Amino acid sequence: MFDMFQLDFMTQAFIVSIIIGVVLSYLGVHVVGRGIVFVDLALGQISSLGVAFSDYVGYGKTIIPILFALSGALLMALINIRDKRLKLEAIIGIIYAVSSAATVMLISKTPHGDSDIQEVLFGNILSINWEQIQIIGTIFGAIALLHFIFHKKFFLLTESFEKEDSDFAASHFSKKGWFSFWNFLFYLTIGLAIVFAVRVSGVIPVFSFLIIPAVGAIMLSKKELNITITAVIISVLGAFFGLNVSYHYDFPAGSSLVAVLGGIFLIMSLLYLFKNRKKDQEENN
Repeated sequence: MFDMFQLDFMTQAFIVSIIIGVVLSYLGVHVVGRGIVFVDLALGQISSLGVAFSDYVGYGKTIIPILFALSGALLMALINIRDKRLKLEAIIGIIYAVSSAATVMLISKTPHGDSDIQEVLFGNILSINWEQIQIIGTIFGAIALLHFIFHKKFFLLTESFEKEDSDFAASHFSKKGWFSFWNFLFYLTIGLAIVFAVRVSGVIPVFSFLIIPAVGAIMLSKKELNITITAVIISVLGAFFGLNVSYHYDFPAGSSLVAVLGGIFLIMSLLYLFKNRKKDQEENN
């Protein structure tokens, strides 16, 4: 089980999977709590659109995807839907669909279109090097530190979305401008995390690390701290066993990570159903 660490590229892939998985699983707790699970796919796809556009024009392979992702984060932070018949998820879904179509259009003009699309979706985490790990570690470390220092603000912000209560938000943020500032800061951090994570592991694994651990943790826990810790543990297990599956059975790493996280989610779902069934039986008795 641990023999994969004899290979440097597997060790590097595991390290970057842990860095990405831990931070994204924490951010996922906020994303799921806000009910905006499509935000990851949309921002990831906008970032991929930036990559495809930079390849198309032939320059700006680092700065253009970042600018695209940050512009998407700003757009989502500013979206304010007043019509109760519409949901934010619907708008984000449209952004994702249009970004996906534009990305495929641009990638189709590259010499290796099919393989490039595959890399956009699932990445190539086994090709990561130490220099990239240092860059990602620094960026994700800064994001983690920011959220650790201001965790109360971010959790209050998420709680206000869960309650859908403007009075709750107003009572904890002295001015509407401060609410908008922290909301934009949240989208800014998640946008930065996604743009760098997508370049390494692709859109689908990033979405899986963001959503699956958070949903599984919420099924088993109620307190914020317990949910966060459980989500982090799920992401670490997903990274370890996912890369093991890839190593021992010669499957693509990105697909293996997603499949294993899906298997863990299935186990969490069964535990959740068993827990609720037992609770119902106790209440009936």
